[in-house]
Parts: sequence; structure tokens; C-alpha cells
Amino acid sequence: MCVDRRKFLQLAGLTALGVAAQPIRLLGQEDSLPADTSLIGREEHPLTAKRWAMAIDLRKCLKDEGCNDCVVACNKTHNIPQFGNRKDEVKWIWKEHFESAFVDQENDFVEETVKHSNLPLFCNHCDNPPCVRVCPTQATWKREEDGIVMMDWHRCIGCRYCMAACPYGSRSFNWRNPRPFIEKINPDFPTRMRGVVEKCTFCQKRLSEGLLPACVVACKEKAMIFGDLEDPESDVRKLLQERFSIRRKPVLGTQPEIYYLV
Repeated sequence: MCVDRRKFLQLAGLTALGVAAQPIRLLGQEDSLPADTSLIGREEHPLTAKRWAMAIDLRKCLKDEGCNDCVVACNKTHNIPQFGNRKDEVKWIWKEHFESAFVDQENDFVEETVKHSNLPLFCNHCDNPPCVRVCPTQATWKREEDGIVMMDWHRCIGCRYCMAACPYGSRSFNWRNPRPFIEKINPDFPTRMRGVVEKCTFCQKRLSEGLLPACVVACKEKAMIFGDLEDPESDVRKLLQERFSIRRKPVLGTQPEIYYLV
């Protein structure tokens, strides 16, 4: 069939328009598309603060010491692998005995229930974080807008300087590929790779979507209070004014932002 020059150009133009109308997809991008397409275009109202902090009411938290709802929720939300041994363990929230967590607590008359219990521990999102100062690639940094100490797993080179600098044992190293050890992968949060460090991020992604941290929502006793430390009207600020609280290793000058109400 003979096609003159004008018709050929018209057909070529229509073809180009059809190609341009298709969404551009990079190699491998199909794996990163959200599982729920109804989320596309959703208007989100992020939760913001000048200084995020968390208070843990130990009276409520220790009503059922065997409860691990906060740990389970965190693990599922952030694709934390379960290797089944302490050597390879990756932890964002974990439990430790009071005397081990608060080695410098000299008050012998702390309530017995607290003194002989296992408490939930996290990254303390320090106001003066030593981990940030030692990172050679700036893979970990403190956000200026709200004080959250973040991690960029693409920049992390696995030197583990941050782990050595953290006085709270709040960081974990991926000695093995974590993906085979995740029971059910959450498609809304990235998995990590072997050779990088990770830790709690105060559920920064959930905050950007207008949601409270997963651990706060999962706690049946409402023992975790999360809010803006700079806001005098916030629940966390009011509780810290009304109740006595302790922090882990405050003498080090790191200014941790996890408070335990005793």
C-alpha cells in the first residue's frame, strides 16, 4: 500500500502522541507501585511538631508485662526480619530489664514493679546525637524541622561507627539478607539489604501520612504518649510536668527524647 509523505507524517504524529500518553516507568518500578491503588492522589495531612518526643507510662505499660503488641506492630510495619538468634537480631523496639536499661539509676526505692520488670526500649532520638557526628557519609542525620534522627540506607556503607557511638544499643546491623526472614512484606515500607545499619525512625513515614507511630496505636493500655515537646498544650508536655520521669543515661549529655514515667 502506498502512503504519501503527508499521511506518513500524520500517522507518525498520532503514534508519538499515543506513546507520550503512557506513564513513564523505570526499570523495576513495577515492584514499587503501591498495592492499594486507591491511595494514589489521596490528600494527606502530615502530623508536624517542632520536637517530637515520647513518654511511656510504666504504670500502664507493666500491667501486662508479657504484652508485646508494640514490638509486633513495629516489626510488621517496618519489615523487620526475624532471624531467631541474638547474633543477627535486628530490633527497633525491644525489651530489657530495668537494671540493664538504667545502669546509672541510683534510687534504690524505685517501685518494685518497675525495678524487676522488662521495659520497652527504642532509639532515643537524642537532641545531641553522637551517632550523627561520627557518620562519614551523613547516612544518619537529625531533621531540623522536628528533631527525628533519621537513616538513609542507600548512603550507609556499613562502617558501624554509629553503632559504636550510640550509648543505648539502639542500632542494628544487617549481617544477612533480611528479605527471606520477613514473614509478610509490607509493600508500603522499603526493605533493607545486607551490610547496612537500621533503627527506629519514630515512624516518620506514618507521620507524613497523618498517622501516629505504629507502636502508639497498637498499645492497648495507651501507655505510650507521643507529641510535640515544644507545645505546652500537648499531652506529652503536660504529663512531663505532672509526673516524675527518668531518661536513659542523661549524664552523657545526649538529651534523649524518650521519657519513662515512674
